Amino acid sequence: MVQVILLSGGSGKRLWPLSNGARSKQFLQFLSCPSGGRESMLQRVIRQIKESSLDCDITVAANDQQRDMLINQLGDSVNVVLEPSRRHTFPAIVLSCTDLLLNKGCSKDSVVVVLPCDPYTDAGYFEVIKQMASAAERGLADLIYMGVKPTEPSDKYGYIFPDDTSAQLAENVLRVKNFTEKPSVTDAEKFIANGAFWNSGVFAFRLGYIIDIVEQRYLKVKDFAELRSRYSELPNISFDYEIAERTRNAAMVPFNGNWQDVGTWNILSSIMPDRTIGNVHLGTQCSNVHIINELSVPIYCDGMTDTIVAAGPDGILVSAKSASDTVKQHVDQLVDRPMYEERRWGTYRVLDRTSGSDGMQSLTKNLFLRPGCNISYQLHHHRQEVWTFVDGIGRLRLDDEERIVRAGDVIHIQREQKHGLKAITPLTFIEVQIGTDLVEEDIVRLEMNW
Repeated sequence: MVQVILLSGGSGKRLWPLSNGARSKQFLQFLSCPSGGRESMLQRVIRQIKESSLDCDITVAANDQQRDMLINQLGDSVNVVLEPSRRHTFPAIVLSCTDLLLNKGCSKDSVVVVLPCDPYTDAGYFEVIKQMASAAERGLADLIYMGVKPTEPSDKYGYIFPDDTSAQLAENVLRVKNFTEKPSVTDAEKFIANGAFWNSGVFAFRLGYIIDIVEQRYLKVKDFAELRSRYSELPNISFDYEIAERTRNAAMVPFNGNWQDVGTWNILSSIMPDRTIGNVHLGTQCSNVHIINELSVPIYCDGMTDTIVAAGPDGILVSAKSASDTVKQHVDQLVDRPMYEERRWGTYRVLDRTSGSDGMQSLTKNLFLRPGCNISYQLHHHRQEVWTFVDGIGRLRLDDEERIVRAGDVIHIQREQKHGLKAITPLTFIEVQIGTDLVEEDIVRLEMNW
């Protein structure tokens, strides 16, 4: 059985303001799905893998901030490996491979296929993955790439050069001569003229190939918990640089179908089924305009061409589609924390933030808990909170005493006071935090069974 590792990393900057560190682009549910409604890029690629009849188990490699989003969208349908800290693709792949070896009992001869979780592609892509897995199983090379036939010179992708001086290793399997990571557009034009392919970020190999490299170069892989504790000792580098460019025995299976790396608003808008999402009104003088609105207030747009508008709790983007990829360079200056997050228990949205001349701050949130779900039993060192319940019924525990709360109840929670909440019905409340250091890290979680 093939082991598929889906890389679910990303800093959430390219599709700001609707993506952030906890809600990266692959979780945005903007694509149409066969059953109706919308699905995310992550949900789409997992559905396509299962529809492809590829005999495989799926592991999603993600960072801890994405854990709740993964649970909400996938449930327990796949294996999830969480990085102890956000790092590049090489350590993430090593961590996932170690999990397969030590926790899942896979042998070193097991075939592993690594792919991004956000390609927009067709069924032929997964047929090529089957060919790659077969080539790895037969030992035709240490590392098997998927090479995508380029449609234009681009500096966003690495380039693979097949060795046209030697015969095919097998049908549709070409030996690789070398590999170059993200050249200039001028060089990319030359590469394409000489028969180079885009690197799709899809690799196949035997599990033992990566495990042996890690043990030879860095540390012995004997205990998964130990590897997680020593995760920072692995180089924070991409798999392309650390493995692909240093591999001398590599092959490639070409793919000439529809493939798009959905990394910018321009590309995402080209595959969206609708021109607008949310409370949006388009005038009659708009051409090639896409608007996504996650706010409650309406957006009206007219007289614009080739434009993307995206509005959410983190901010508002208005950009020419051709310039939309520049937003990544400015996100760190635009926002200092996510204003909306999905959690296993529900969602929260920041409504307001203030700072007083005396150093006191306030932060107001709207929180929604799903029935049967709870926020952890906890306390805070640096803030007090006021909870105002506006809809639903829940169970409140305050300093080990329990009571029922419902719409209209107001609860004052002091610093160091233990508190927790479980929803009996869908439960909505407003939380006002007051203190000098209002950060998510000011939470001490306590053991408790509801």
